[in-house]
Amino acid sequence: MNSSISQIRKRDGRIVTFEPDKIIAAIHKAIVSTETEDGKAAEELGREVVRILEQRFVDKIPGVEDVQDIVEEVLIQKGFAKVAKAYIIYRQKRSDVREAKKIFGVTDELKLSLNAISVLERRYLLKDEKGAVVENPTQMFQRVARAVAQADLLYDEKTDVEKTEAEFYQIMRNLEFIPNSPTLMNAGTVMGQLAACFVIPVDDSIESIFDAVKNMAVIHKSGGGTGFSFSRLRPKGDVVKTTKGVASGPVSFMRIFDTATDVIKQGGRRRGANMGILRVDHPDVIEFVTSKSKEGFLSNFNISVAVTDAFMDAIEKDQNYDLINPRTRESARTLRARDIFSLIVTQAWRTGDPGLIFIDEINRHNPTPKIGTIESTNPCGEQPLLAYESCNLGSINLAKMMREGQIDYDKLARIVRIAVHFLDNVIDVNKFPLPEIEAMTKANRKIGLGVMGYADALVQMNIRYDSEEALSVGENIMSFIAEQAKRASMELAEKRGPFPNFTGSIYDLSDAPKLRNSTLLTVAPTGTISIIAGCASGIEPLFAISYIRNVMEGTRLLEVNPHFEKVAKERGFYSTDLMVEISKRGSIREIKEIPEDVKNLFVTAMDISPEWHVRMQAAFQKHVDNAVSKTVNLPQDATIGDIERIYLLAHKLHCKGITVYRYGSKTEQVLYIGSVAPRVEGESAGFISASAEYAGGCMTPLCQS
Repeated sequence: MNSSISQIRKRDGRIVTFEPDKIIAAIHKAIVSTETEDGKAAEELGREVVRILEQRFVDKIPGVEDVQDIVEEVLIQKGFAKVAKAYIIYRQKRSDVREAKKIFGVTDELKLSLNAISVLERRYLLKDEKGAVVENPTQMFQRVARAVAQADLLYDEKTDVEKTEAEFYQIMRNLEFIPNSPTLMNAGTVMGQLAACFVIPVDDSIESIFDAVKNMAVIHKSGGGTGFSFSRLRPKGDVVKTTKGVASGPVSFMRIFDTATDVIKQGGRRRGANMGILRVDHPDVIEFVTSKSKEGFLSNFNISVAVTDAFMDAIEKDQNYDLINPRTRESARTLRARDIFSLIVTQAWRTGDPGLIFIDEINRHNPTPKIGTIESTNPCGEQPLLAYESCNLGSINLAKMMREGQIDYDKLARIVRIAVHFLDNVIDVNKFPLPEIEAMTKANRKIGLGVMGYADALVQMNIRYDSEEALSVGENIMSFIAEQAKRASMELAEKRGPFPNFTGSIYDLSDAPKLRNSTLLTVAPTGTISIIAGCASGIEPLFAISYIRNVMEGTRLLEVNPHFEKVAKERGFYSTDLMVEISKRGSIREIKEIPEDVKNLFVTAMDISPEWHVRMQAAFQKHVDNAVSKTVNLPQDATIGDIERIYLLAHKLHCKGITVYRYGSKTEQVLYIGSVAPRVEGESAGFISASAEYAGGCMTPLCQS
């Protein structure tokens, strides 16, 4: 639509281009939401609004509020009173949200959720010495884009770095791609440490152990998470020749790492997070498996047992296996494999720990086997790394890759190309915490591009999460991303050269194209970045349809899944009372007012049978060269047998690791169902309650770090 008005004043005073089609879109949305009609009148009403604007603002620039006032006026005059009411309520709601955001001292032109602003203020936005916020979300993305784009100049001094910066900024601003937390926090700052995942070696000496503690502290301070294998440490009671004493064993030393993590809050913004791994054939495996029986012990660790193919085979055949002393390489004891496996699954049922790492499967896909063997992963298990390696991650928001109810593969290909370029640049502009990490990271140049918002995409495609079609779609999406990421890495290799350890890698074949990066894909538990993006975490299902969000101390807000809210309004069964009722339950399956097809589509994590969680993880893992983070969330009445079947299925389907969480197995969770009682309209009752930083997946605070 053409108009004599060319500019409009935003609420923050900025003058921008006037786009009359946005008025039509807003009116259409209001009409459809009230089911007054199908929205055909929207264009005529929009033209009338523009006509009045042109009369009243000759040679003047109208403001956003002026436009909205005239929209209300026209709707009432033309007999759309019900639509006008909906528009006014929505306008007031937006005004209330803007006012609430002022509490955090943040100006938000991206229209992010109040909780997203809360998370940004707490963790990401730069502050002055007095703690006052000194940038808004737009400026944060600009800061990150500018810093990361500078790497282009290392390879071509004449490159159009402003073009690269604009591309990086746009995909972040549009919430189509967001990098891991340290990049958002530290890019363009003095700290400058941008990677999320690290593995630090722990060898069998006091010097190595305390060097690892020191290195962990440095990494945590910069915002990174650390993984350790304690499998090289001699077992408890073993001889210490230098002192004629006895060793205290891996678990006792893990306490030192745990205590150090407690006193080092990551850059003042993140709690420390660690992964502790012990091989299943280590003599202290029983003490390790049961180490978290007492809640609060090793609270800064996720723990996983590194199980071998031989061990899994011994379970199937009901055979014994040997525990090997890592110091002598001799058998220390023989155990029945099924007994240890039973202990593992029982402890996982009781406490959520340990998970399993399928260490042989991981090393079958180790891209640089001549450089070393992979022994550990990052804290949530999705990033296997060699000693002293780090990796930076970023995720594509699949909810933003939709067009007319289908994945827009042309757009997805473009975003993948830009994202690979971005993540490769991060390696070059990163300020590494240790020289050993810089050397290993730059030699292998691992990146981890992943996805988030998969559950949102499925809803938009009208596909139920626990279905064969959803598995097929997930596999197709990840296969496409893998292909496009490989092409992008090949193009970068042509311009910048392959990763230095390419010779001797699994890609070093006579007729194979060279790659810039030894790994490309990782599906992470996106946590806070998916809250910023306004989508579901990683490839997790929706965790709730309507729930109470604990935005900040003393402030609780009712949040409703936007896709469900849209469907409810379009289908005519939306009401605030219904949303409150849903927020008291873990599911919508038993709510009569909701049509059956809607119930069938909007399934939550607790509605889904365990095997579907594992099958979805395996579907994505087929095309991911690193690993896939996926928590199998289970109801409180899940059995030990359920967990046993989950662990066996994960191995059978070639997952690289598996984690379960039975609701209520820990006292401290970040999601509660019916166990808190905020007052809503004077009524005190139990609601689904999520912490400010919970986006789905693992329910323990450690997983949100």
